[in-house]
Amino acid sequence: MLDHLIKGATVVDGTGAPAYTADVGIRDGRIAVVAEPGTVTESAATSEDAQGRVLAPGFVDPHTHYDAQLFWDPYATPSLNHGVTTVAGGNCGFTLAPLNPARPEDADYTRRMMSKVEGMSLVALEEGAPWSWSSFGEYLDALDGRVAVNAGFMVGHCALRRYVMGADAVGGQPSPEQLEEMLRLFHDAMDAGAWGLSTTQSSTHSDGDGQPVASRHAKPDELLALSRAVAEHEGTQLEAIVAGCLDQFSDDEIDLFVEMSAAAGRPLNWNVLTIDAAVPERVPRQLIPSERARKAGGRIVALTMPILTPMNMSLGTFCALNLIPGWGDVLGLPVPERIAKLRDPDVRGEMLRRADSKEAGVFRRLAHFDRYVIGDTYSKENEGLTGRVVGDIAAERGQEAFQCLVEICANDELRTVLWPMPSDNDPDSWALRQETWQHEDVMLGGSDAGAHLDRMCGAPYTTRFIGDCLRGRKLVGLEDAVKMLTDDPAQLFGLRERGRIEEGFHADLVLFDPERIDAGKATLVHDLPGESPRLDSKAIGINAVWVNGVEAIREDRVTGATPGTVLRSGRDTRTVSTK
Repeated sequence: MLDHLIKGATVVDGTGAPAYTADVGIRDGRIAVVAEPGTVTESAATSEDAQGRVLAPGFVDPHTHYDAQLFWDPYATPSLNHGVTTVAGGNCGFTLAPLNPARPEDADYTRRMMSKVEGMSLVALEEGAPWSWSSFGEYLDALDGRVAVNAGFMVGHCALRRYVMGADAVGGQPSPEQLEEMLRLFHDAMDAGAWGLSTTQSSTHSDGDGQPVASRHAKPDELLALSRAVAEHEGTQLEAIVAGCLDQFSDDEIDLFVEMSAAAGRPLNWNVLTIDAAVPERVPRQLIPSERARKAGGRIVALTMPILTPMNMSLGTFCALNLIPGWGDVLGLPVPERIAKLRDPDVRGEMLRRADSKEAGVFRRLAHFDRYVIGDTYSKENEGLTGRVVGDIAAERGQEAFQCLVEICANDELRTVLWPMPSDNDPDSWALRQETWQHEDVMLGGSDAGAHLDRMCGAPYTTRFIGDCLRGRKLVGLEDAVKMLTDDPAQLFGLRERGRIEEGFHADLVLFDPERIDAGKATLVHDLPGESPRLDSKAIGINAVWVNGVEAIREDRVTGATPGTVLRSGRDTRTVSTK
């Protein structure tokens, strides 16, 4: 007997092949039958009529930070609501394990680092996760059997360094014995099911003390030793971030990526390729590592988002504005001193000059203060400003835009929420995206779901992209759009029997209304441990989501089931060789 029969659905199977109408039966967590409508003779415990709706494989998000959230939210909301059935975590060099049992204080260091660098609520990290593990395998075991999504995790370079070197991981170099211990620890993690190595050399990544995170101090020899270790394990990968990911790679960064991928004989993915027609030289530069890697026996894949994800800003709390060269010194001051500095015309002038300089890289996009929209406000002086554009307010007041913005924020003691309007929402930029998506080493993804929780909400990129393909810009056909969200990332990670609707494959499925599928506006909710805030987005037009054959979402509501699997390298992933 079938567990469930979905009748008369328009099947988009993930391969890019034309859609077709079929009945799809589920049994024991697998797709048991895909047949012409009305031809399935086997009885089913339950069934539903899916005429007029699309059945696709569950979406695979290749870049998330759900490492902690899954403990208090096994449904990985809102990703699961938006059809994501598999998430890749442990990215950017940051993981919650391994932790050295001889130094209990390392857990506190890790929590404060994750709070700073990935924008996670410190209270939620402290109250919402058990922190009961030492080894990476124990961390995976703590999640096993309690998650509603399939989740795989890289092991973070920062955690490896901290475990072996302690406080010396920041600023120090490992002795030969320490490097050997780091490699042993890394092999243990991959034996337990880690997907491979993630690391960061990005200048934007600092720990809870404001110091460069541990992996930023690693020399190429250390990175290559770890990369070679990846090659010894089945179904493993590399993920890496360098400063040039945000704008344009340096020659040294290109060399490093190529050498790491070639040493591992595995794909390396990086996040995130920003596509903007105003900077036409960026895309060709960012794809040079991919071209060189193929010649060297490696493969480098750039992740890029198919939608524009708004990210709010604030002069009161740490955000991307702090990463503009020279701005961190001002925005790190106590609030009264910060306001005084920001009101100084000379200080503002220098900040604007630095924000518009070449060294600011991609952060130059944040310097168009006339295009900021005022979000939440907190003072009587700012009543009525929510939703208004700073440029319009400045014109009314006879002020320069940044001065106007500062005064608005000062009225709220810098608590004002600011929403920059994107500068790359023009037809030329969308045409360039459409072209770039076709490159063999470019893949959709980079949501950062689970991180920067009160600043951005990238998780709904799946539904928003498909809605745009069906009823908006229509840059990609439905079949290709689904393939980009399912089979493409499944193939990159070597996921076994996932990413397609095919008999025998795991029944990770999403059923949606093509006339309605979309994502609702991001709204602030206070549902994290300690009532900490995060941005959430309703899924529109998603009828149901199945994970391993079990219904996990019905009409944007979780069912309470936790059918997800902690995906372990080798067992659940095959080796994707580059040679």
